[in-house]
Amino acid sequence: MSACIPIQSAHDCRSRLLQAACEVFIAEGYQVGVDRIAAQAGVAKQTLYNHFPSKAELFAEVIKNATAEFLVALDDDGAPLRERLLRFGLRYRERLLSPGGLQFYRMLIAEIPRFPELAAAFYAAGPQRTAATLRDLIVTAMERGELRRDDPDFAVTMLLSMLVGAERSHYLLSGVAAPAADPADAARIVDCFLRAFAPMPSRRKK
Repeated sequence: MSACIPIQSAHDCRSRLLQAACEVFIAEGYQVGVDRIAAQAGVAKQTLYNHFPSKAELFAEVIKNATAEFLVALDDDGAPLRERLLRFGLRYRERLLSPGGLQFYRMLIAEIPRFPELAAAFYAAGPQRTAATLRDLIVTAMERGELRRDDPDFAVTMLLSMLVGAERSHYLLSGVAAPAADPADAARIVDCFLRAFAPMPSRRKK
């Protein structure tokens, strides 16, 4: 799976620009000129600037676009907590552990020394946004008694680390290609998280 969200419409210029930028950033790094991105999208450079005033804003929007794809799984659609976490967990793993997702991460780490503003843009549009959305869900679940009351920030860090942490390091550094995301793996991780934060049993008076 690519790290880039597919084009929504052949006539949607903004979508074409986002996909082109994602593809070019992965292949050539952040130092690439906006002319190259515009050419990849099949538009004039001025058209790119009409949608995105700067390359930094375009980069941030690429991250937001990719992040939105798995955050929608957390929407409160009436589904049980486990189902929502499973949807999120699988999409999150599919995106971050895909060949494109791993390559994007490699590009980012390599480019940050030359473009330190990348770190802040990436963190705000991606990890920080993801953690905040997941935190809202966990806080609500704790208030409803679906999870035991605990530090929600710790719970968020624990779940996100379980979903990709050690595996991403393995596939980034070992040279071993990541396999296709397995729903069973996501389910085991989510179920382990839910057991760790299961509500405390109520104590009956004797």
